[in-house]
Amino acid sequence: MGLFKSKQEKDIEKRLLIKKTIANMNKYIAKLEEQKQKYIESAKKAKQIGSETQYNLSVSGLKTAVAQQKRAQEMLLNFELTSQMKDLTSMTSSFLQGMSVLSRDMAKITSNNDFIKVQKEFETAMLGVEDTSEKLDLFLDASDSSFENVAASTKGVSDDEIAALVDNQASLEEASQDDEIDKQLEELQKTILKDN
Repeated sequence: MGLFKSKQEKDIEKRLLIKKTIANMNKYIAKLEEQKQKYIESAKKAKQIGSETQYNLSVSGLKTAVAQQKRAQEMLLNFELTSQMKDLTSMTSSFLQGMSVLSRDMAKITSNNDFIKVQKEFETAMLGVEDTSEKLDLFLDASDSSFENVAASTKGVSDDEIAALVDNQASLEEASQDDEIDKQLEELQKTILKDN
């Protein structure tokens, strides 16, 4: 590869970086989901053996994982929206470049009155780009504010939400164990009936 990259190569690198960032964020969210399940399991075991200290530690870890997962999901959504806005801005830029070329060509083959009409249309399009750019700036400012407002603490995760996660997991496991015991009893009954 040469020393200088073409615009197309740079665009490809940017797109790959965006995809890689989204993939990394999704991996992080999945990793947090695994951590949540481990904390739920730990809390469930602590509850079963009556260890309040272990239960409280597990709940604290679970709250942190839930809060971080919510924050990561918000960041991912924000990143995806920003990426879409970039694509829209890029498309708008291409449109305006095309309009500029068309306007110049039309100016060569039409009268002054027609040129004024094209110029007005072009200026209207430029105002649209400025408006889109301002909206994008407002969006990014609002996003910054949103990220600042997401506290590092676990205030957004209630004790009821954590208790529901732990109890739900415990209920599923208990139901699974009951099914297994029922199967074993059926097998034992069949064996006894065969022997008689």
